[in-house]
Amino acid sequence: MRKIFDITGTDREHFLQGLVSNDLRRLAEGPLYAALLTPQGKYLADFFLIARGETILLDIDATLAEPTLRRLAMYRLRADVSIAPSALSVFCGTGPAPEGAVADPRHPALGWRLYGDRDGDDGSDWDALRVAHLIPATCIELTPETYILEAGFERLNGVDFRKGCYVGQEVTARMKHKTELRKGLVRLAIDGAAPIGTPIEAEGKIVGTLYTQAGGHALAHLRLDALAGPLCAGSARLSAAEPITNA
Repeated sequence: MRKIFDITGTDREHFLQGLVSNDLRRLAEGPLYAALLTPQGKYLADFFLIARGETILLDIDATLAEPTLRRLAMYRLRADVSIAPSALSVFCGTGPAPEGAVADPRHPALGWRLYGDRDGDDGSDWDALRVAHLIPATCIELTPETYILEAGFERLNGVDFRKGCYVGQEVTARMKHKTELRKGLVRLAIDGAAPIGTPIEAEGKIVGTLYTQAGGHALAHLRLDALAGPLCAGSARLSAAEPITNA
């Protein structure tokens, strides 16, 4: 379930620019996917931002709506910014896009989003799409321990490295430019099944966590050096799958 909020006021873009991972100057080009981070660079929330005249729509998972709005209010101070529930809902799909729909900015396979008086989706198999294209989901693959570069936000158009400062930017930039990622979200081939959250083991040591599964594949957060060897999660057997592209 999603919740939509209207962000208004003369400082709305400047306010968000200093907080989120993407560049608000690109809003005129279409919807943005972005994250709000802790000062230590860890994930707090992910959402879509959409320009509608003098309003920016915030499209967020309902589970994270209240804590995210509280966090935004902490930073508002004297800025001319108001955040209120929107009269709009969002309907998502992957078939022919209806008039007024906007493309999901993360990946072409995720279709479109239509903001109006209808909510829900067209029945697409979202888990299968996410697994096929390595797309993390709020509160499943994306958790309070997530670093957004390990979750693939660069590939998903969710972070901008030229925009300047925002909360968590220093850690994110350092991970991009000064270190090599040792862990990350990967797609694995899976033989069997195991509950989301099952530890992944290699040679008796825990090297990651298993998440969404569909079509003989699974998403996992994993130590990347463990990909070369046999892996298991409960009774399920795992192995490296072909690389993901954004094609």
